[in-house]
Amino acid sequence: MNMVLKAYKRKLDIRNGLVDLSHGAGGRAMGQLIEGIFHKAFDNDWLRAGNDQSAFAVPGGRMVMTTDGYVVSPLFFPGGNIGSLAVHGTINDVAMAGAVPLYLSASFIIEEGFPLADLARIAETMGEASREAGVPIITGDTKVVERGKADGVFISTGGVGVVPSGLDLRSDAARPGDAVIVSGSIGEHGVAVMSKRENLEFEVDIISDTAALHGLTAAMVGAGGAHLRLMRDPTRGGLAATLNEIANQSKVGFRIDEDGIPMRPEVAAACEFLGLDPLNVANEGKLVAVVAPEGAEAILAAMRNHPLGRDAAIIGHAVADEHCFVQMETSFGGGRIVDWLSGEQLPRIC
Repeated sequence: MNMVLKAYKRKLDIRNGLVDLSHGAGGRAMGQLIEGIFHKAFDNDWLRAGNDQSAFAVPGGRMVMTTDGYVVSPLFFPGGNIGSLAVHGTINDVAMAGAVPLYLSASFIIEEGFPLADLARIAETMGEASREAGVPIITGDTKVVERGKADGVFISTGGVGVVPSGLDLRSDAARPGDAVIVSGSIGEHGVAVMSKRENLEFEVDIISDTAALHGLTAAMVGAGGAHLRLMRDPTRGGLAATLNEIANQSKVGFRIDEDGIPMRPEVAAACEFLGLDPLNVANEGKLVAVVAPEGAEAILAAMRNHPLGRDAAIIGHAVADEHCFVQMETSFGGGRIVDWLSGEQLPRIC
């Protein structure tokens, strides 16, 4: 009897333990995993209620909802990990509509044998990121799969938010003459992940730019929401894919200036060394905004007054172009087409 009670009361061995199939079986071990790692890391009233869902008041206005999956390799990289990336990326998808993010959900697919210490570290980082952003994780799910059926851990997230009254940002809203603004230097996330994956060392550390952008977007909306056409975060495919998507959806072209695109010298050097085009490299803490010309300077000034937009710059303009080409004036005075990425330059980047 004492042995049974001892086993029943045994704590989760986070320091040395591994995830096993019982942690996803719906029994006592799963309860210990959820309580000892996820509830502890994400703690809030919704999770403490212990329901399979969370109820919340719906504010007035149009709601925004997004969902995303994160499979980044490696799980830990300079400047963050899969947990902070999942929180920031989901918040940013909501924020690109000009919305105020309200709540998040998180679902974990965990491979048998994954270290509990690493899982706790990921969850703790997610909790810290959500609290810093003021956007709680209020519901979630956990599944465990056999060894070899996943790569450590995959995370799926959902997010909801509300759009301020009168704001309607649409992907087809760009018009000839509109300014294109980038919120800061590009390419840092993709290079940070690649350097960790390939065990590369550079003279200057390159850190992922992963960050929640809703404070920056709120400042932009406050400074000139009526002049904002659309916002996008240039994640997979980088700046090149984002501009091509917008061009094709809005039926315009873009002309951008290579010298006007913010980029840290060490990122440019790393991309040259790795044979990467920095315009195709993923970002996780930057945005692209298309703005009516009469509001561009006011919005740019508001961005530069925010910590995440200090290096914001106007990099080009939309033009009438039935072919929807993105063209760039190069540093050498020539020109080239900035095309869609062919294939996948950096797989498993987010």
